Amino acid sequence: MDQKITESDSKSEALRTFTTGENFHAQHYLGCHKTEIGYVFRVWAPHAKAVALIGDMTQWRKKPIPMTRQNHLLSSDAGVWEVTLSDDQVKNGQFYKYLVTRASGQVIEKLDPYAIRFGARPDTAAQIYEVKPKKWQDQAFLKKRRETDMFTSPLNIYEVHASSWKRHDDGRLYTFSDLKTELISYVKALGYTHIEFMPLMTHPLGMSWGYQLTGYFALEHTYGTPEAFQDFVEAAHLAGIGVIVDWVPGHFSQNDDALAYYDGTPTYEYQDQNRARNVGWQAINFDLSKPQVQSFLISSLKFWIDFYHIDGVRIDAVSNMLYLDYDQGPWTPNSDGSNINHDGIAFFKKLNSVIKLAHPDVIMAAEEASSQTKITGMLEMGGLGFDFKWNMGWMNDVLKFYEMDPLYRGEHFHLLTFSFMYMMDEHFILPFSHDEVVHGKKSLMHKMWGNRTRQFSGLRNLLAYQMCHPGKNLLFMGQEFGQFLEWKYDWQLEWSESDEMNDEMLVFTQTLGKFYQSRAELFELDHDYGGFEVIDADNTAESVLSFVRKDKAGNQLICVFNMSAVERSNFTIGVPRAGTYKEVLNTELASFGGTWKTHNPDTTTQKADWKNYVDILTFTLPALGCVIWQAETQEKTAHIAEVKTVIDRSIELKIAGH
Repeated sequence: MDQKITESDSKSEALRTFTTGENFHAQHYLGCHKTEIGYVFRVWAPHAKAVALIGDMTQWRKKPIPMTRQNHLLSSDAGVWEVTLSDDQVKNGQFYKYLVTRASGQVIEKLDPYAIRFGARPDTAAQIYEVKPKKWQDQAFLKKRRETDMFTSPLNIYEVHASSWKRHDDGRLYTFSDLKTELISYVKALGYTHIEFMPLMTHPLGMSWGYQLTGYFALEHTYGTPEAFQDFVEAAHLAGIGVIVDWVPGHFSQNDDALAYYDGTPTYEYQDQNRARNVGWQAINFDLSKPQVQSFLISSLKFWIDFYHIDGVRIDAVSNMLYLDYDQGPWTPNSDGSNINHDGIAFFKKLNSVIKLAHPDVIMAAEEASSQTKITGMLEMGGLGFDFKWNMGWMNDVLKFYEMDPLYRGEHFHLLTFSFMYMMDEHFILPFSHDEVVHGKKSLMHKMWGNRTRQFSGLRNLLAYQMCHPGKNLLFMGQEFGQFLEWKYDWQLEWSESDEMNDEMLVFTQTLGKFYQSRAELFELDHDYGGFEVIDADNTAESVLSFVRKDKAGNQLICVFNMSAVERSNFTIGVPRAGTYKEVLNTELASFGGTWKTHNPDTTTQKADWKNYVDILTFTLPALGCVIWQAETQEKTAHIAEVKTVIDRSIELKIAGH
């Protein structure tokens, strides 16, 4: 006899899995939903004495509608409150909140944690908002994404704060409808592969940049409608651009009408005040051990991936979730005295398992600054399951080096080369993010040494070094054209103040981005020492660094960086193969704002012993410049390498007895 699954059974299973941390679509159960008979509202408040619905439909507090505690669905009390209202009582577009009577007797208005839409700031009421299913047109992009190996492909990310990239002439903020028209084509023209947005979820204060969230399922009202962001992502995909979004599962806003102590007791947060209180960010930490919190957070991320078709997620402040003593305040150690947050580690393993099972091609990246815990790599191999980790150590060392007077750089060359020791330990993204160009740190261009001309030379050198160093790339908006002022969250980039030098810098960034995407040597073996070979990392007297980048076919690029302000004539390095070399990039060309009218001429190697090499290449190295060389015989060499691979494989099979 067939058993029909009833609506009651479905609700019961949704509630059961929510309480066990296995409901990864919890927004379909909790929150506000249209039904055949009207609208149902559900909220989790396990220790509340009472909960009522208030809003436009109740004249707010004048006629609150009591909600019922759903005890009958489980043998134990799950703490979910529910009420169903008819279409005559509730209309689409109305606003509402929950009136929670806390265990102490205090009555407080609370927002709906599962709402998909909130009112404009400072309003925190949720809106009954029905989104029609979108007929997506990005199937070809998603198919290509599934078939692409993210680790051996180019990844060049343009980081954006949605409300300060550009504004209207009258100061009005751009919405995603505006950004769709201008941002996507701009990013594509510059050779970026992805746009990464700082958090887009609802937050009560622009000054927080989106890192103090109140709505984990709702697009910030300032940025437009959910449909507009769907359309933006679709347009980006049709242009071949991926979209990554920052997500903050570690801590949340301490505002009293949001998640904080929702029912008067620790609900979403830890019971232990030392673990719950986030002193550094004046926020509250999620209790990652609670099954209901796990259901909430994982459902939030899956919603953004499923509903908006985003291509990746960058998780903020992972270190704060991995170490109990990461914050500035007092901390409670484990029973053995250790500082590892076992709840955080278990949560990330679960999160990445769930996301990767459903979306193996979606990028999972972690902003994490320590080296104690393996962040990237398979769970079975001891990692937390992330695809990429921001290389914060590389970023700090490199920026410290480039800020120095070139006279002293030779004494600190280790800042450039130390990363060679660990660059394959994780799958790294090399970030020059928003954090490095705010709070008195200066813009990247302003960090550079010297007068304005030399600062631009330094910036071009820096961005070339980022592209040539193993790892994927991220650059914050405005740095691509050498903005002088620090980033301001409450205004736009310096579009109207840019001059000819900024325009030339933009030409360089575009050339570099296109060059990067066209050269497999710069991305195909990012996580394999076989793709990198140091030529000379010890030339501290002249402050010159040189190395080789390689692809799977054996093609090579010779990358040479002059960190001094002195042009080096007849400069010589050893190279791995003999032949005639062509200069394929020179950061000091006049078209980029430099002083060179033409490239170095094609140069043929000479026989001579030089360190471990028997062939040398001699050329002129521009002051504060980077030059990249390619052997003219590269296609032939690549073919030879392929033939050799076949021969080697034949020998292996022969030895094995096949």
